[in-house]
Amino acid sequence: MGGLPERMKLELLEPLRELFKDEVREVGALLGLPNDIIWRQPFPGPGLSIRVLGEVNEERLDVLREADAIVQEEVRRAGLERDIWQSFAVLLPVRTVGVMGDFRTYAQVIALRAVTSQDAMTADWARLPYELLGRISSRIINEVKGVNRVVYDISSKPPSTIEWE
Repeated sequence: MGGLPERMKLELLEPLRELFKDEVREVGALLGLPNDIIWRQPFPGPGLSIRVLGEVNEERLDVLREADAIVQEEVRRAGLERDIWQSFAVLLPVRTVGVMGDFRTYAQVIALRAVTSQDAMTADWARLPYELLGRISSRIINEVKGVNRVVYDISSKPPSTIEWE
């Protein structure tokens, strides 16, 4: 498994790295892990920093965490957390012009990604209800400081991948 330090204060259980996400979830269930851990986003998978495109720093990670928490909360509230293979926010390395109140803004863009899949080898973009997309977008723009635009990724795998990086 790449990216781990040579010395760790934990024991790495192998061959979990050879398993696909659905298989890891099955192992988690067999081990008795709570459902909120087994079905969390991402599980297993990269940390949220892979979803910060461009410079990764504390401020940008905070923006992503807040936006992603809204995505997860709204998907759960809509009862779709088990129907969607994966859903998440991505912080893009661009800023856009907007208007908030009587003022012009130059703020960040969040991309939403939600896919359906059986095993993540292929995936199709999730046809989320417009009301849900609107609620997520409104909440992110109104609750996450520094964001004035939300876009939805409708790319399938292949040719795209599930993650952006």
